[in-house]
Amino acid sequence: MRVVVQRVTASSVTVAGEVVGQIGRGLNLLVAIAPTDTAAELTWMARKCLDLRLFPSPGSTGWDLSVQDIQAEILVISQFTLYGDGRKGRRPSFEGAAPPAQAEALYNDFVALLRASNLRVETGQFGAMMQVNIHNDGPVTLLLERG
Repeated sequence: MRVVVQRVTASSVTVAGEVVGQIGRGLNLLVAIAPTDTAAELTWMARKCLDLRLFPSPGSTGWDLSVQDIQAEILVISQFTLYGDGRKGRRPSFEGAAPPAQAEALYNDFVALLRASNLRVETGQFGAMMQVNIHNDGPVTLLLERG
């Protein structure tokens, strides 16, 4: 499982000209599922995304608060292309990504784990062509991988 975590001041996702998810301050998560991912990877990744200290406390420049600490919001976007491999040829291979049916089920389970935090969690539309508007704050961007 791979997740690009971005601290944002705002983020939204549009499908066919319609906004299907949007948040204010919080985290934008771009999520890719591998064929070997299980509930263990999902649980670890959800906990990591919720607990990472990426936000400064008032009057501080350090990173000492999590998305939960500040009751911020999360936008989760499925993005199998995080498993794209462009080392050979001119067209990337996506063999490292889980098949769509498996990936969608695990993606939905991951979103459910995040929603259990009682934070506002919005999503894109799995498998759709999406336009994502990300107002990266900092910029702060991390790549997390598990499995």
